[in-house]
Amino acid sequence: MSTPPAFDAAPRETVRVAGSGLTLAADIYGPDDAPTVMLMHGGGQTRHAWGGAGAAFAHAGYRAVSVDLRGHSDSDWSPDGDYALQRYADDLIEVAATCTQPPALVGASLGGLASMLALATIARSGRTPLASCLVLVDVAPRIETAGRVKIQEFMRSGMRGFDSLDEAADAVALYNPHRPRPKDSSGLKKNLRQRGDGRWYWHWDPRFVSERNEAEEQSSSIVRTELSDAATLIDIPTMLVRGRMSDIVSDESVSELKKLVPHAEVADVADAGHMVAGDRNDIFNAAVIEFVGRVMPAPDR
Repeated sequence: MSTPPAFDAAPRETVRVAGSGLTLAADIYGPDDAPTVMLMHGGGQTRHAWGGAGAAFAHAGYRAVSVDLRGHSDSDWSPDGDYALQRYADDLIEVAATCTQPPALVGASLGGLASMLALATIARSGRTPLASCLVLVDVAPRIETAGRVKIQEFMRSGMRGFDSLDEAADAVALYNPHRPRPKDSSGLKKNLRQRGDGRWYWHWDPRFVSERNEAEEQSSSIVRTELSDAATLIDIPTMLVRGRMSDIVSDESVSELKKLVPHAEVADVADAGHMVAGDRNDIFNAAVIEFVGRVMPAPDR
């Protein structure tokens, strides 16, 4: 498998798109008349996590749409503070419906879970298939508890804010010890906002952590059953891209997914953890573009 070169990660434009009862921010890469790839980030991240992937897809001939999920970054926050998985799925359905043909769905963590629920929602309704294919980025119906708790603790600790961008960068480096700490922490300005008290805060609705995670703790078995049921309805080409160092997706997670979605392909990325697209962006881009290209070829230009 060849590794694509690095591209300018700047999007062509940033737009507002309609979700389910609110609007979402999205970066657009590539021409409007090309097949669409929708990129959905993980919980606590932003659309900027897909800069490298968006540019690579555009170079390969696709239109990439990187969406800020509700309650994150520049998208609207849920007015009622409801961040149940189905709300994210409903947003995804609305955005996908604007595409001229069923898009490819690429979802990391929370974005992947929302994609599974969205596909199941449409399948149960008997409507036209929502998407041409699905890429799950280090997520499956079975999520390892230790990894989930680690993410929740990291997000809760950040709710107190940081004195500086360097302090925030130190916190990220502690969470991802296998990834080199960037020398310049100014890039975190895309994910943080400085408030009146002078401290820097992650730019997502605090209720996403305080209320949603509490609900998940109380109903984790119900959520897993719901996701497993949703997975059995996935009948489009599917690939799981897993970081071999992930503490979220285990070998057991992969085995269970293969039983639920027998046609699913699995791509393991060495030297990558849960943030596989950021840890090894070059290998990730190559694997996903090759998979999408087999299902939804980009036109020659």
